[in-house]
Amino acid sequence: MKKMILIACIGLSLGACTATERGAGVGAATGAVVGGVATGNVRGAAVGAAVGGVAGALIGNVQDQPGQCYYRDRYGRRYIDRC
Repeated sequence: MKKMILIACIGLSLGACTATERGAGVGAATGAVVGGVATGNVRGAAVGAAVGGVAGALIGNVQDQPGQCYYRDRYGRRYIDRC
């Protein structure tokens, strides 16, 4: 029963967030797990959480801008334009 309440609280808290915040949260959690497993220590988990959070926020930010997409030019620079 406690697990069901915990899952419901997490789901409800994510439902109130913007796409950027959800992306950052999911990215940070995933990065922490991957970093912790890959290195076997807390420092790796912290670095993974930071990298995952930034990447998730960038991806979530694009979702907040309907009709906008990320592109790369031939020099590798990223820019946003209409899809």
